[in-house]
Amino acid sequence: VQLQASGGGLVQAGGSLRLSCAASGRAFSSYTVGWFRQAPGKEREFVAVITRSTGNTYYQDSVKGRFTISRDNAKNTVYLQMNSLRPEDTAVYSCAAGTPITMYVRSPSAYGYWGQGTQVTVSS
Repeated sequence: VQLQASGGGLVQAGGSLRLSCAASGRAFSSYTVGWFRQAPGKEREFVAVITRSTGNTYYQDSVKGRFTISRDNAKNTVYLQMNSLRPEDTAVYSCAAGTPITMYVRSPSAYGYWGQGTQVTVSS
């Protein structure tokens, strides 16, 4: 499966963005899809994930209540709605697809397919 992330940009603190992760290939619905981000000088970190079968969602604590992950399997797309953005949300955001078991959904190494990143910059 090939993934392409889009929707990043420059926004003021308190603003919103919606990222999209479009997939090509078969059986997109059979993949768990996660969003990860990496700020300059920092390690890649988990942001949010939506599982393949039940559609369960999990979030990093710092984005709970502000970010919402969703998927539209008919469109082979996963979305990340980001509200109340903060300067510390500034990073390159990437989507990934895989079949990790629940305990590993937050681990980047559990995903075999990655899209290119999209830059999100939040100004104060």
